[in-house]
Amino acid sequence: MAACAPTRPVLSARDLSPSIFAIVMATGIVSLALNGAGWLLLARGLFWLNVALYAILGILLAIRAVRYRAHLVADFRSHARAPGFFTLVAAPCVLGNQCVLQFEVIAPGLALWIVGVLFWLPLTYVMLPGLMESQAKPKLAEGLNGAWLLVVVGTQAVSVLATLLVPAFAPDAPERLLFVALAFWLVGSMLYMWLIVFIFHRILFLSLAPGDLTPPYWINMGAMAISTLAGACLVGDAGRSPVLADLLPFLKGTTLLFWATATWWIPILLVLGVWRHLLERVPLIYEHDYWAVVFPLGMYAVCTQTVIRVFSLPLLEPIAEAFVWIALGAWALTLVGLARYALIACPSRGPVQL
Repeated sequence: MAACAPTRPVLSARDLSPSIFAIVMATGIVSLALNGAGWLLLARGLFWLNVALYAILGILLAIRAVRYRAHLVADFRSHARAPGFFTLVAAPCVLGNQCVLQFEVIAPGLALWIVGVLFWLPLTYVMLPGLMESQAKPKLAEGLNGAWLLVVVGTQAVSVLATLLVPAFAPDAPERLLFVALAFWLVGSMLYMWLIVFIFHRILFLSLAPGDLTPPYWINMGAMAISTLAGACLVGDAGRSPVLADLLPFLKGTTLLFWATATWWIPILLVLGVWRHLLERVPLIYEHDYWAVVFPLGMYAVCTQTVIRVFSLPLLEPIAEAFVWIALGAWALTLVGLARYALIACPSRGPVQL
């Protein structure tokens, strides 16, 4: 493809995707996976890159809110695009996890957790009711996709970071913060059960063209992976809370159920990807949605690492190790795609073929 000057920056404030903060989520979770595997220098390099990405995207979002508010509001009211805003919840929480786990600094982690909660509240209690009240609802096939499970991911991300803050933030009286983490985990789990029914119906019983099988469907697996991580963190903290201790059999069984479900999704999604790209010849081209593939892969590695530690299951170590490198490879390929898109993409002709 001949290079040409883009008519608009690759990350323009006006056209900023609601789910663009998935770049931060993906980079952060790959960093955490590498940290868990012992590759500390590489993990820290990705941390500082992630800080820069979060700052840049935050500035672009602020510009969009001030200068292009109509576009922002239109996305806020769109059934197909609005769920992407839940990356505003998950991204700071993932970055907060990095602060706590990689550098053992609590204050930034707490601040980022508060940011996540402050986004979660209006998205849950303003945006979602607004979509419920809308009289111009799309058909299921048009308004529903895997991005809706970002609602689950954002909710569980709040739970995960809350458990990590307990030792430093509430060492003498951890029950309140752990109960908050438990409540978010339960809500996120219920949201997955509700949403996956309709998503599974969409995939299995409604007409599905190859072009409809967009990258966010990988969040079918990613939402279960982060639910596994949140559950495993609660299991690990059961000794700090009588409530969690009483619920320990339930927590353990449900967490392993979530891990098994996430694992079950992986071959399904791979087969569907082969059908889409090899059999139906849909070109593998860069789009920002591909960060929604990287994040589930990295989250599966991290949740498996945590399950190994909390449940004493060393038999899963080869799986965790393999997915660390799979996630890193996916992240690197997607970054190359983004770089090529930024350098030679012609917006009027669509994205660049990899």
